[in-house]
Amino acid sequence: MPSTEILIAFFLATGIFAYMPGPAMLYAAAQTMARGKRAGWFAALGIHIGGYVHVFAAAFGLAVLFQAVPILYTGLKFGGAAYLIWLGFKMFRARAPMSTGAIEVSAKSPKRAFWESVTVEVLNPKTAIFFLAFLPQFVDPNAGLAIWMQLLILGTIVNIMFSSADILCVILAGRVAGVLRKSGSAGRIMQRLGGSVLVALGLNITLNRQ
Repeated sequence: MPSTEILIAFFLATGIFAYMPGPAMLYAAAQTMARGKRAGWFAALGIHIGGYVHVFAAAFGLAVLFQAVPILYTGLKFGGAAYLIWLGFKMFRARAPMSTGAIEVSAKSPKRAFWESVTVEVLNPKTAIFFLAFLPQFVDPNAGLAIWMQLLILGTIVNIMFSSADILCVILAGRVAGVLRKSGSAGRIMQRLGGSVLVALGLNITLNRQ
């Protein structure tokens, strides 16, 4: 493995990136506010599982395709943005049944939140580029482990740290949602707020030229 100095720099940099507010954190918060804390947990888990697709891609060099074939990056970028916008509109327009001021979240919602989150994360080419650009900075070619193994281990650590930030966001969003549920119209408000966040994320991806 890399030297102690490199590992310290790696953990510091990863912590900064992980807890810097980003799309994944906002997405997890939106799912929590719109569908409840349980759906938020499943959304965070989905993002985490989807992240491993990019970890393996970086470890085995598949993400290089995004640099070699720019149209692939562009296509996946707009595909992911369109999917986010579609989810946002669907959530925004969904009916929120109420019972004593609380949202009655469908039993299917957590499972749906999980698979939607996996799809959103897999369709995010910026995550692939991040892993491809970030991880090699902390690899030691002279270490005992093979480079691909180092990338795999470092990528797993990054994914876990990023997920810890998503979990924190779910907890905070759950508390906010708990306060809002005291209002009779809270269900509709939270669904519209969550849907608006997803649409905004999709539009941001679409308008971002990088």
